[in-house]
Amino acid sequence: MTDSPREDSDHQKQPTEGAILEALRQVKDPELGRDIVSMGMIQEIRVRDGEVSFKFVLTTPACPFRKDLEQQAQQAVLALPGVREVHAEVGADVRPFQNRATGPRPVDGVKNIIAVASNKGGVGKTTVAVNLAVALAKDGAQVGLLDADITGPNVPTMVGLPQGFQVESGEGLRPVLRYGTKITSIGFVLPKGTPVVWRGPMIGKAIDQLLHDMPWAPLDYLIIDLPPGTSDASLSMAQQAPIAGVVIVTTPQAVSLEDASKAVGMFDRLNIPIFGVIENMSYFLCPHCGERTEIFGHGGARQAAEELGLEFLGELPLDVRVRQTGDEGIPIVEADERSPAAAAFMAIAEKVAARCSVLHFLGSS
Repeated sequence: MTDSPREDSDHQKQPTEGAILEALRQVKDPELGRDIVSMGMIQEIRVRDGEVSFKFVLTTPACPFRKDLEQQAQQAVLALPGVREVHAEVGADVRPFQNRATGPRPVDGVKNIIAVASNKGGVGKTTVAVNLAVALAKDGAQVGLLDADITGPNVPTMVGLPQGFQVESGEGLRPVLRYGTKITSIGFVLPKGTPVVWRGPMIGKAIDQLLHDMPWAPLDYLIIDLPPGTSDASLSMAQQAPIAGVVIVTTPQAVSLEDASKAVGMFDRLNIPIFGVIENMSYFLCPHCGERTEIFGHGGARQAAEELGLEFLGELPLDVRVRQTGDEGIPIVEADERSPAAAAFMAIAEKVAARCSVLHFLGSS
């Protein structure tokens, strides 16, 4: 069977770069409503014998719309006359947070700083911070994790590193690569059981050193695990680093939600963007039958987010595997990436990365 004259004509045509760009302008980012061409996501277009190739540069490797955008872009170009095949090389270039000229000095080599906070202890904030950091790293981002809970550092245990293991090294406190993530904590140089009894100025100095004296570069995201409450550490962090945004962790309980609203109020006063609210321990999944039980209630964090005008980032289950893997020093997203809990962490990490991208484009527009 031979091609019709029209088909022959279409095969002989070569779409221009302008026509390809015009077709790709029909593909828009679902959050910003801007087309992928004006956002600088299309690069190095090549056309040869009906084959079109280009680089599709996302704003984060953790883009939650990656597959949809790639498919839409390929279909838009494939619809042009004379195009037989489309090849998109998908990559990512994380855009840096645009700090105000009068704000805190940037951390060298760090594009975006994201704080994980709560106003109440025991809500799983550190578990969330650790798993978000590792989830972003698994998506291909360059990630760091800073344990800013100076008086109660738990990050070493949750990533399987012994308390005080850097004391004898002679090199001092420094980041350690673990699960694809650069991690540092004052717990690395404190022997197990050693209390930290410091006043505010000493905590502030420690925070400054953890931020600015560590070899972090290069990082797309630095996740900071803040201590609970509106303490000196949280205030020092806000004064000493350009924080792109804060994630608030809470549980469904009324008292936890009340405290979460206080944390929101603190960051509002400090003019730090709040990316949204996470409801941890939202429901219990039976490890035997998979039945869901809402032990602490359910939906309170979503309602609180709506009342505060914030995005609800998602629910995390009360899962025995999260506790077990945390005690073993292996985050659930690393230990069992197919589990419901790991899937929930991965989805939230992608939303947080998307918030950074949106903030960049809104700030630069």
